[in-house]
Amino acid sequence: MWAEDDLGPGAPPCLESYIQPVEGKVYRMYHGTSREAAEKIKVSGFKQSTKGKLMLGPGVYLSRDLEKASRYPLKLPESQRVVLRVKVNVGKVKKIDCQGHPLQKTWHEHGYDTAWCPPNCGMVPSGLEEDCVWDPSRVTVTGEIRPKKQ
Repeated sequence: MWAEDDLGPGAPPCLESYIQPVEGKVYRMYHGTSREAAEKIKVSGFKQSTKGKLMLGPGVYLSRDLEKASRYPLKLPESQRVVLRVKVNVGKVKKIDCQGHPLQKTWHEHGYDTAWCPPNCGMVPSGLEEDCVWDPSRVTVTGEIRPKKQ
């Protein structure tokens, strides 16, 4: 666990990245972004990502792995990055554990609220865990931390 994971009583748990989230539970996750985008998110909330060829389709991309979140945005210098600590009601979760999974980009159309890619499943080049939450209202910012040094 990271030092900031010990947030005291009442804080949502940070489930280990290799454990599948339980339907309907609330967990602590992380979102790496620029300082500028973090300020907008804190004011207006998250919005679904829609640019590019998204791995899991539209949604809010998060990770329970601080190391993973600390790398984003990938091409931005560390001094301009920030990690938002969030709590997420995962709702109904679909495990997507390989490229070309039948529900890789359509999981939400099948009644799922969150897509979860476990670590080392071949979905993420880094091999680190990732989650995609369809509805941004399921994600609430609880804090801001400095990215973990790489």
